[in-house]
Amino acid sequence: MIAAIAILILLVLLAIRVPIGIALSTVSIGGIIALRGTRPAFSVLGSLPFDFAASWSLSAVPMFLLMGAIAYHTGLTRSLYQAARLWFNPLPGGLAVASNFASAGFAAASGSSLATAAAMGRLAIPEMLRFGYDKGLATGTIAAAGTLGAFIPPSIAFVLYGWYTQQPVGTLLVAGIVPGLLTAGAYCTMIILRCRANPALAPRAEVPGGRAEKFRALRDIWPMPVLVLCVVGGIFSGLTTATEAGATGAFFALVIALLMGRLSRAALLTAFMEAIRTTASIFFIAIGAMLLTRFLAMAGVPRMMGDLVESWNLGVFGVIAVMVLVYLVLGMFLDPIGIILLTLPVFLPMFEKLDINLIWVGVLVVKMIEVGLLTPPVGMNAFVVKNIVGDAVELNTIFRGLSWFLVCEVVVVALLVAVPGLSLWLPGLM
Repeated sequence: MIAAIAILILLVLLAIRVPIGIALSTVSIGGIIALRGTRPAFSVLGSLPFDFAASWSLSAVPMFLLMGAIAYHTGLTRSLYQAARLWFNPLPGGLAVASNFASAGFAAASGSSLATAAAMGRLAIPEMLRFGYDKGLATGTIAAAGTLGAFIPPSIAFVLYGWYTQQPVGTLLVAGIVPGLLTAGAYCTMIILRCRANPALAPRAEVPGGRAEKFRALRDIWPMPVLVLCVVGGIFSGLTTATEAGATGAFFALVIALLMGRLSRAALLTAFMEAIRTTASIFFIAIGAMLLTRFLAMAGVPRMMGDLVESWNLGVFGVIAVMVLVYLVLGMFLDPIGIILLTLPVFLPMFEKLDINLIWVGVLVVKMIEVGLLTPPVGMNAFVVKNIVGDAVELNTIFRGLSWFLVCEVVVVALLVAVPGLSLWLPGLM
C-alpha cells in the first residue's frame, strides 16, 4: 500500500513537471522513511549515490558523450549530409533519404537521439524547405531519424540498460545494429514510395556534382567510419570492453580533429563541458531511479510482480504487450533515460520470472522509448525540431509528418517481437 501511494505521488509530481531526478529521489526517500524510519533512509542516501557513480561499467557513458561532442564541435560530422545528398539525390525524396542516412552516421558519433535530431535539423531542414519539400515530410524525417541515435553504437540507453540488468553492454550495443539498420531501411522505403506516388511532396532538387565530386565527398567523411570501426570493431572482436571502446573512440576523435587542424581550445572546452553536463544530468536521474529500486525492494514490489505474472499467466508475449503499452503512454510525457530507469524496477522481475532473454528485451525496451520520442502530445524529438524551425512550421504539421514514420515503427516492432533473431543474430557471432 505504501509503495502504491508513493508511485501515485510520483506520477503526480511528474505530471506537474517536477524534474524527474528530484521526483524519484524525494518519493523514494519518503517511502523508505515510511517503511523503515529515518536512519535507514539516510543510510541509503549516504551510500547509494557513491556506489552508483563508482560503477566501472557506467564510465562508458561520459566516454561516449565526449566522443560525440568532440566529433560534433570540431566539425568531423559536417560532411556527412553533403556526401549523402550527392549520392541519394537521384532517388524520389532524395534529400529526405539523404537526411535519414546522414542521421544514422551522426548517431554513430553522438549516441543521443535528441543530439542527432538537433544537429541534423540545422543542416537538412532548411535545405529541404528551400527546394519546396512538404513541411511535414522534411521535419518528420529529421525528428524520426534522430531516434536512430539510440540504436547505432554507441548508445547511452543500452549502456544504462546493461548496467541495471547486469547484461554485457558490448553485446547489447552490437544487438542494436541490425534493428537500427532495419529502422533506417523502413524509413527510406516509406519516403521513396510516398514521393514516387506523390512527386509534389519532394520536388526533384538539382544538386550540382558529377562522379568525381561524389567520390571526393566520400573521402571527406573518413573520420566517421574510422570512429565507428574503433568502437564497434573493438567490441565485436572482443578486443575492448564497452568502456574501453568509448575511451578509444574519444581518444581517436581527439587525434583525428588534431590531425585535420580542427581542434581549437574553444571547441575542446565546449565538448568537455557538454559531456560533463549531460553525464551529470543522466547520473542524477539514474541515482533517483536506484533509490526507487531500493524502496520498491523494501516494499516487496518485485516479489509481488513476479507472483502476479504467475497468477495472471500472461506468458512472454502478454508481458511484452503490457510493456509496449506502458512505454507508449510514458513516452508521451517523459524523457527516454527516465523511462528506462523508472520502469525497469517493475518489469525486470517479470522478465526474470518468465526467463525471457534480456538482450532481446533490451532491444525492445530501447525501441519503445525511442518511439515515445515521436508520439504526441510531448514527443521530445518533435519539440527539438520545432525549436529549430521556429514559426516556419506548425507543431501539428510536424506530428502529421511523423505519423507516417510511426506506421513504419509498428512494422519494425512487430518484426522484432516476432523474429528475435533480428536482435540476437549478430551478438551470436561475437
